Amino acid sequence: MASTALLVLCSVGAFSGLALEAGAGVCHATPVYAGHSWHKATFRLDVAGSTLSRYLRDLLVAAGPDHRLQALPHKIITQLKKRCCYVSLDFEGDLCNPARHHPVSFSLGSGCSVCLGRERFCCPEPLFQPGLLGQAEPGLPILAFRALQRVPATLQTRLANTMVLAGGSTLFPGFPERLELELEAQCQRHGCGTLQPRLVAKPGRGTAVWTGGSMVASLRTFQCRWMTRAMYQECGSRLVHEVFH
Repeated sequence: MASTALLVLCSVGAFSGLALEAGAGVCHATPVYAGHSWHKATFRLDVAGSTLSRYLRDLLVAAGPDHRLQALPHKIITQLKKRCCYVSLDFEGDLCNPARHHPVSFSLGSGCSVCLGRERFCCPEPLFQPGLLGQAEPGLPILAFRALQRVPATLQTRLANTMVLAGGSTLFPGFPERLELELEAQCQRHGCGTLQPRLVAKPGRGTAVWTGGSMVASLRTFQCRWMTRAMYQECGSRLVHEVFH
C-alpha cells in the first residue's frame, strides 16, 4: 500500500516535494516530506480528464448543428481532446481574438470530419477556472499554493523547489507553463515573492505513479513489507492488518 503522491515524487527520485496529480477522475495537490504525505494539507479538485471530455462534447455540440456530434463515442471525444487541445497562456485574450483560435480538422472516418477552433483551448480551461463548469472551488494553481501555505514556513521553500506534475491531464501543451505563471502570480499576490515554485514535468508523467511504484518495489528495504501467498496461507487475513498497519 502506498500514497500515489509519494510514488509521483519517487518517479523523479525525490522524497520531499509537492505532488500535483491531474488524472482521469480527480486532481490532487499533496505535500510530501521525508516520504510521508501531508494529508491535512492536501487539496482536491473534482475536475479532471473525464470531466473535460464531457465538456468538449458540450462545446462541440454548442458550436455546430451537426447532431452526429452528440452521438460520438466517448473514445473518439477523448482522442480529440488528447490530439487537438492545449492550454492557453492568455485565455481571455485568445477567447476574444478569433485570429488566435488556430482551427484544426479531425477526421472521424467515413468521409466525416469535425473542426475545432476555440474549443481547443476552452476544453482544458476548467482545470484553472472550475467556474466555467459551475463549480465554486478554485483551480489547481490556487489549490497548489494553498497546499504549500498549509505546511510549516520552514519547509515551504524546499517543497516549492520540487513540484512534480503527474497524470494524463497534465500532458496538454502549455499546461506546465500556465501553471507556473499562475503559481508565481499567487506568490506575488500573497507577499511570498521569495517563494520560487519549480515545476518538474517529465515527458512520461502520464504514468508517473506506476513508474514510482516500480522503483519503490525494486528497493531491498521494500521486500520486508511484502506479503507472500505462502505467508497469507499460513496466517490468514489477520496478516493484512499486521503487514500494512
